Amino acid sequence: MKPLFLVANWKSNKTIAEARDWLKTLKENFGNISQKKQVVVCPSYTILSDLKQLISEYGLPFKIGAQDISPFSEGEYTGAINGQQIKDLADFVIVGHSERRKHFGENLQVLNEKTLRAKENNLETFYCISEKEEDVPQEASFVVYEPLFAIGSGNPDTFESADHVARFIKDKSKLRCVLYGGSVNSQNVNSFTSMSNIDGVFVGKASLDPLEFAKIIELA
Repeated sequence: MKPLFLVANWKSNKTIAEARDWLKTLKENFGNISQKKQVVVCPSYTILSDLKQLISEYGLPFKIGAQDISPFSEGEYTGAINGQQIKDLADFVIVGHSERRKHFGENLQVLNEKTLRAKENNLETFYCISEKEEDVPQEASFVVYEPLFAIGSGNPDTFESADHVARFIKDKSKLRCVLYGGSVNSQNVNSFTSMSNIDGVFVGKASLDPLEFAKIIELA
């Protein structure tokens, strides 16, 4: 069976205390997980260290991802978090999310630089696109297809359409793994992950509820 990536993108949510409660609740309601499923939790920078420690203490088979990375290496870039700093705490990083493009004006040049910095620091990249024709940097590890109409709307793409787009992206980019994101929940996750070209899901709002995310892991 193909490996499945189940990614929780918390966006700008949760304090350290709330993150601890989330993980505690999830652990209490978490059953055995298939070896084919790789769970990646992507919190804010402020939570990375605590979450890494708790995941280890609880013995959960989860990985951690950062939600962003600086397009620069270390140096005089006040407020930026570079790849060398991130790799101490995470194995993955999100690049190109539509919210970063919209609210922070990130263009393709910036996204390419971010992807390069991740590659240089052995961080695997979840590179997000909203249109199947978008170019993907060769250095990216995974592509996440998130149609804009589906993000946070409760109106996901159809399973067949998402699968078709995933196949198109794989043929165009030559990358092996494409994830779907956009209004994923426990009711529809299995239908998405059952598609032959979809290798996992990117979960936003539904991942904030530990019980719902536990169901997503179980049913994927």
